Amino acid sequence: MNKEHIVKENKDFSRIIKQGKYVKNSIMVIYAVPNKFGTYRFGFSVGKKLGNAVVRNKIKRQLRNIVYKYKKNYQKSMDYIIIVRNSYIGFDFNEIEKFYVELFKKLDTTYKGDMHEEKEA
Repeated sequence: MNKEHIVKENKDFSRIIKQGKYVKNSIMVIYAVPNKFGTYRFGFSVGKKLGNAVVRNKIKRQLRNIVYKYKKNYQKSMDYIIIVRNSYIGFDFNEIEKFYVELFKKLDTTYKGDMHEEKEA
């Protein structure tokens, strides 16, 4: 992922979590909010309860790999935060990818539904 596609600053994480819409399942939560940069950006949050730094970095590498694989599906001008839950550890990579795709489908319909309602009003 390029630097332009990464959310790094704490204030951006806080803003996205406070203002964004979210979808969740047993292993992760995805928050999304529009941005003004004209491109999508991702941030990852993996808590210390999941393991040491090696384990947490592995989880982030897996998520970056999945995000990169589906990069054509993201809406432009959106910020996304992925928060990993403790049950993430019990699943293999293919199962995690399936969970991710299902969540993004839900998130996509959530935002399309909101846009549709705004047009009708």
